[in-house]
Amino acid sequence: MLTDPQVIKNILPAITIILGVITPALMIGKIGSEAMKAIGRNPEASSKIQTAMVLAIAFAEAIAIYVLVTALIIKFV
Repeated sequence: MLTDPQVIKNILPAITIILGVITPALMIGKIGSEAMKAIGRNPEASSKIQTAMVLAIAFAEAIAIYVLVTALIIKFV
């Protein structure tokens, strides 16, 4: 039953999303945490820290978007 190609085609995108989004989610949390610590230590540099934080979060989020696109390709192709 689990070896049926249709079942695999339905389960594989979910597994792809689950495994592919864990790392970006953890990294976004880590980036935010470290940025808040840095701002707490040096409030005068908050604008520079926030700019770098937003860029880093955007790049980490891009990985999650690539995973979503990959999962959609697996699902519909």
